[in-house]
Amino acid sequence: MRLAIAIAFALAASLAVAAAPAAAESADVHRFKIGALDAVSVRDGGLNVAIDGKTFGIGRPAGEVGQVLTAANLATEAVDLSIQPLLVRGAGKVLLFDTGAGNVSWAKGGRLQASLSAAGVTPDQVTDIFISHSHGDHIGGLLGADGALAFPKATVHLSEPEWASMQAARLQKPLVAALTPKVVTFKPGAVVLPGLVTAVAVNGHTAGHSAYEIGTGKARVLFIGDTAHHFVISVRKPDWTISYDGDAPTAQASRRALLQRAADQKLRLYSPHFPFPGVGSVRAEGDGFVWVPEAR
Repeated sequence: MRLAIAIAFALAASLAVAAAPAAAESADVHRFKIGALDAVSVRDGGLNVAIDGKTFGIGRPAGEVGQVLTAANLATEAVDLSIQPLLVRGAGKVLLFDTGAGNVSWAKGGRLQASLSAAGVTPDQVTDIFISHSHGDHIGGLLGADGALAFPKATVHLSEPEWASMQAARLQKPLVAALTPKVVTFKPGAVVLPGLVTAVAVNGHTAGHSAYEIGTGKARVLFIGDTAHHFVISVRKPDWTISYDGDAPTAQASRRALLQRAADQKLRLYSPHFPFPGVGSVRAEGDGFVWVPEAR
């Protein structure tokens, strides 16, 4: 009798375990596919930027930026920019596009490593890192708090002019010293990994700012870097001046050209700053464009 009761309790316990719901996916992780490739939006954090005429719409009449935000049912005092690198797995590679803000003081970052862990990836599994440009919210995660490489086995890819700019910057000497053995540069617009990653030069933001076309065959995603920062202002008004752009007129022309190409060719885009998870497309509307996020 006691044996039968024990067996019954054991069976009930095992059924309860089997029926328990699976652990929820991290809110900082969003999985999607690029053809046969596995892709993951991995959130690092975010930025809050005041609408005060100093960042977006520089030189525009007072209140014009607020009008654009109001039309999109957004608050007009400040905007939020997400920070989300892109993880791609396939063809024997583990690729990471940008590395988030890390511990830079002006951003609320530093969640990338936890997001990667939630996505099932350890730092030493990352084989290749692709840097769009050298602003802190894109390269802050390259080093750990101890100053050592956060991804010790990864090759770091960036354009020749961007690397030259980093080498010339005094404030980036410790980072440059740590990265030098790992860096492989490419000419703007080059095929970086044949059949997998092609660089797309997007001039004006920094010395060698690069987008990346990722995928095989017809299944592709264009990682836009900082071509556009905000999913409403930058897209609906691509010709407006943004303080982050080093050469504003060139950046504005580049932004419009890339968005026009994306709309005409119905390209699938990934933005590291648009609302998480940052995957979608644009369509032409009026004198600008509209961001269309993918359904989650």
